[in-house]
Amino acid sequence: MNDCTAPHGGRAGPLNLITDVAGLRVGNASDAAIKTGATVLTADAPFTAGVHVMGGAPGTRETDLLAPDRMVQQVDALVLSGGSAFGLDAASGVADALAQAGRGFAVGSARVPIVPCAILFDLLNGGDKAWTVNPYKRLGAEALAACDTDFDLGSIGAGTGALTATLKGGLGSVSYVLPSGHTVGALVAVNALGAATVANGPHFWAAPFEMGDEFGGLGAARDFGDVHAPPTKQGGGSTTIAIVATDAMLDQSQCTRLATAAHDGMARALIPSHTPMDGDLVFAASTGARTLRGPGEALMLGHAAATCLARAIARAVWMARPAAGDTLPCWITRHGDAG
Repeated sequence: MNDCTAPHGGRAGPLNLITDVAGLRVGNASDAAIKTGATVLTADAPFTAGVHVMGGAPGTRETDLLAPDRMVQQVDALVLSGGSAFGLDAASGVADALAQAGRGFAVGSARVPIVPCAILFDLLNGGDKAWTVNPYKRLGAEALAACDTDFDLGSIGAGTGALTATLKGGLGSVSYVLPSGHTVGALVAVNALGAATVANGPHFWAAPFEMGDEFGGLGAARDFGDVHAPPTKQGGGSTTIAIVATDAMLDQSQCTRLATAAHDGMARALIPSHTPMDGDLVFAASTGARTLRGPGEALMLGHAAATCLARAIARAVWMARPAAGDTLPCWITRHGDAG
């Protein structure tokens, strides 16, 4: 078990999921034959959101609305999806279902659900991509219908067919409760060009930030191998997409800053990250339930978001499970007896 403890007296939330941020719910939908899926984060009421992109090949929908100078200041849901550009249609399924429920930005008598979306590339992972009808609208609606405070991780949702340089990727989530009482959580679909583990061993780059044994408790590697070795995954088939969330009261500019800070966690957990072939992106969400008292608490939110994202990335890879037709092994298959 890893003896690493959280800095400044914080702790993981009771579920150790992003839904430890009260009011948030997450749902997953997967298609095992296609090896893909979608993940939705929503809440009972609209919430403030921001975004920051550091990868060179992003695929997005409605992210321009998240700039601080835009008219719309809150969103109804955030979507992470597989499928490359096809996967952007997952947001259509979510928007349609939200509209039927009376949710959305009011424009006169009309309601327009605001559903930003980011996608990852999973079209070369061994699944059957010969569909005649784009499946992502259906997957988005199914993921929204499945939203709850408790949800599964690993090879599910947007992480169903995700891959890293050396192992299967997946869906990961963690949480962190600051001494101030604010909660921060992360949700991530890991499909990186880079690697989450050191060399060919079981140890995760994110090991210094692990809480308890949430991804095996193996601690840090003693030999980092050749950190200058080029990535082995095929270029153009990557991207890590994430959401960090908090109950702190943030406006859009502060959410954007939180998303920016969270990218540090991606760089700590994936080597390399933010490459020209990755579409690495982080959304940030605020429910606004707790006020902030000064810049020190805002600083700690960013630090917590970065450490949460690093932990969630490792947890995603650690929890991935094998399936027929996989092109890469899972961590559990290769290192299941580690430690």
